[in-house]
Amino acid sequence: MPADRATLTLGPVMFNWPAGTWVDFYARIADEADVDRVVLGELVCSKRLPFYADRIPSAVERLTRAGKAVALGSLALVTTERERRLAAELGEMDGVEIEINDLTLLASLPAGRTFSVGPVVNVYNEPGLAFLAERGARRVCLPPELPLGSIGILARAAAIHGIDIEVWSFGRAPLAISGRCYHARIHGLSKDSCQFVCDRDTNGLPVATLDREGFLAVNGVQTLSHGCITALGEVDRLRASGVTSFRLSPHDCDMVAVAALYRDRLKGAVSADEAVTRLRGLLGFAPLCNGFLFGAAGAEFVAGGA
Repeated sequence: MPADRATLTLGPVMFNWPAGTWVDFYARIADEADVDRVVLGELVCSKRLPFYADRIPSAVERLTRAGKAVALGSLALVTTERERRLAAELGEMDGVEIEINDLTLLASLPAGRTFSVGPVVNVYNEPGLAFLAERGARRVCLPPELPLGSIGILARAAAIHGIDIEVWSFGRAPLAISGRCYHARIHGLSKDSCQFVCDRDTNGLPVATLDREGFLAVNGVQTLSHGCITALGEVDRLRASGVTSFRLSPHDCDMVAVAALYRDRLKGAVSADEAVTRLRGLLGFAPLCNGFLFGAAGAEFVAGGA
């Protein structure tokens, strides 16, 4: 890949998709999507993992054969002994990039092992970035709530430490994760007998205010933004600040077309305004937003980077 080519990363599927859908999705990504790097694994709920865990090796092989770099990501919240064992096994794997989403995984990484850091780890300042660099981090996807100014500061610090900085560029933002399952409670079920009802909402379950305005979305134990974040309009400013990679989060829409649009924008083949207009045409589940980048309410959309 040319040194001046920004990386497009496809993050892990956050939603409870059927195993067949999951397999077909990554087969299409391997064959058709213009992305450089793909993160696989279960970020949200370890109870979902058995449905597709045996499909991961084949997906890795197909993506790798298609020229994509592949990383395996960890859970965002490790709470049980079984989950601790899964985290330890992931940390001990050789020959594959590991993306950590819970800092407890650092205890399972052998000395000198390099890794990447996912967007649910709170990397907000230079000392935090320096700590991760000392432990072996080589790529950090920043939390989606950071404004442009903070991203620029961290990107400059990352360059000193030899770290690639990635920003959340498409998708409902992961805001919080809990020990309780919201989906189960909504359907009158307990977390232990949830019947996997989160599979009914392939982009998360929208939550409205009492005034029936879109507010958040829930995804099992995870809280997401209602709106779909986009950084399409700020690609040039982010690249100029030192950002080297842009993350797309998989949703139930045409992700091949989304990736192509972001690639065109990175190449300068489409203007920011046209790219945003075209992206709206690809979505049917949520409005676009970019307020976090401008220090505004995250749900807002700031037109024209004003």
